[in-house]
Amino acid sequence: MLDNSEEELSINEKKVLLALKKLNGKASVKEIYKLGDFKDENEVVNAASWLRFKGLVGINERIKTIYHLGKEGKRILKDGFPERRALEYIMKNRNKRIKLESLEKVLKNYEIPIAIGWLKKRDWATIKKEKDGTFLEITDSGKKYSNKETEDEKTLRLLEKNPYIEMDKNKIKSLKSRKDFIEEKENMLIEVHLTDKGNNLLKRGLKIEEEISQITSRMIKSGSWKGKKIRAYDVDVFAPAIYGGKPHPLVHLRELVREIFISMGFEEVRGNYVESAFWNMDILFIPQDHPARDMQDTLYCKKPSNIGVDKNILDTIKNVHENGGKTGSKGWNYRFSKREARRVLLRTHTTVNTIRYLYKNPKPPAKVFSIEKVFRRENLDSTHLPEFYQIEGIVHEDGANFRQLIGILKEFYKKMGFHKIRFRPAYFPYTEPSMEIEVMWNGKWMELGGSGIFRPEVTLPVGVKNPVLAWGLGLERLAMLKFGLKDIRKLYITDLDWLRNTPLI
Repeated sequence: MLDNSEEELSINEKKVLLALKKLNGKASVKEIYKLGDFKDENEVVNAASWLRFKGLVGINERIKTIYHLGKEGKRILKDGFPERRALEYIMKNRNKRIKLESLEKVLKNYEIPIAIGWLKKRDWATIKKEKDGTFLEITDSGKKYSNKETEDEKTLRLLEKNPYIEMDKNKIKSLKSRKDFIEEKENMLIEVHLTDKGNNLLKRGLKIEEEISQITSRMIKSGSWKGKKIRAYDVDVFAPAIYGGKPHPLVHLRELVREIFISMGFEEVRGNYVESAFWNMDILFIPQDHPARDMQDTLYCKKPSNIGVDKNILDTIKNVHENGGKTGSKGWNYRFSKREARRVLLRTHTTVNTIRYLYKNPKPPAKVFSIEKVFRRENLDSTHLPEFYQIEGIVHEDGANFRQLIGILKEFYKKMGFHKIRFRPAYFPYTEPSMEIEVMWNGKWMELGGSGIFRPEVTLPVGVKNPVLAWGLGLERLAMLKFGLKDIRKLYITDLDWLRNTPLI
């Protein structure tokens, strides 16, 4: 490995060292950039990083908060603080007191309570209620400051002359409490300083001369490389990782799921984000008083607030809910509301896609799936999202049975890399029998979705007479297991390190 000699330094690295020498051995990236001949500050940062690796410089990083005037701050500079204008108005009065309502002469209506609040806070005036009204009376402190600038006023003038400067947080605290007075921005400040090794190298002398870092075929043919210095390379030196472009991990997982189902002979179907409560709930035999239909769980639309539904199928489903219709069921024994059925909502599951498909294609066979977004009124936390992807699928064919459903789901999860899979009995309004799917992950059983066979109350009204196997699985929960995440929000936060380092599965 080469020692830290002049030969192993790039031109930019030499420029940084020479700039630091002129700046007494320590400077910010911006100062080095201004002094040296660089294209941009990134060249300085890259060169400094290599010099740090070689032990020639040290780098200190800190967050620098800078401030500048906001919209209201600029206006106040021109018009003056409300409490200052109020104070000046009181001072003009012979008795140094005024009626509260007379502030309307010098202040806008919205400024009056602001001025009163700050007059009291600064102890510039007192409020006294008397028989003939409420009065503002100046205090000794108010008289003192009638011809003296406050720290806030000084700070505003300083920011006017020097925008985007770093200031003491305590000095700016009062102004930040006022809306739109001050805006702040965080910048990364990088400072570079010479080490003993770097100083010793500079003492030996550095010379900047043109060098060839890469010999091309054109140089070889023309002979232009002859007589020029060729930069030395250390084949053992550390090289930064290079991250090529790739799909987002969740996008890649979605495509993998799609490929698995297509390889198993399924066809993909798609639907709409906006649906009627009829197609989203009623046709699936979900009662209209079910908790999932409350405003606390479902996102309803105001415009449009209702949508038309085919009268024949609406009447058929109404009978199924009220008395079972021709399905052999007793229904839910309540009065079905057609108005409720026409309400517009953001779909809460993608089962609406598959039931629509069955309605349009009642004859077997059919093997379809969908991977689309659904929407719930959920609080955002480590395990819940208000908007997420659902994997939905059905198998409609002669002789379809529960054992076949188990086999399909086992095969899917095996292809996804899960080999310990189990099924537990469950309850869902539109399938019977029903079950939940769990996989073993890190020594624990994790529930990933629900499944079952559509009830006759769901299939018979749409003209389907054979059993229909159905399932619904959460893509994000599957992603959490595949990527080892504890917080589901990580999937939608722009964490560049995670995005770069997460391998494609």
